[in-house]
Amino acid sequence: MSTISVSKTSAWTNTEVEKFLSEQLIPVRLCCNGNDGYPLICSMWYAYDEQYLWCAVHESALLSKLLAKNNKVAFEVAPNDMPYRGVRGHGVAELVRADAAGVLSNLLQRYKVDSGSNLAKWLMGRKDEEYAIKIKIEFITSWDFTERMSS
Repeated sequence: MSTISVSKTSAWTNTEVEKFLSEQLIPVRLCCNGNDGYPLICSMWYAYDEQYLWCAVHESALLSKLLAKNNKVAFEVAPNDMPYRGVRGHGVAELVRADAAGVLSNLLQRYKVDSGSNLAKWLMGRKDEEYAIKIKIEFITSWDFTERMSS
């Protein structure tokens, strides 16, 4: 089932990385190149599907404009709580208009946002102005400090 190639120095196997990405309900920290040459980090809802991370972004957002100029990204998925562990990597992002509404709807379900909530209604009310961000993972690794942080 494993479709990504995890770094040989990774703390976890391919299967463990994929399980972590599939089960975590925390945002991905997505990093792209800003107009001023400095990295820009955005916390985004994500879904993992085989070798891709999927996010959604409004067409007017700075992130969508930056990704249209330079599609190289880095990412990290890691809880803020101890013990520190997670995955990080880099890849190539593609802005996809087709089925952006489906990706957005999937993200709302994944992050357990009630479809009748004001947030869900607002986001889905502008679904035709959304892009799906399809991130092809080119490098990924993990770290896990559980053992060294245990008492």
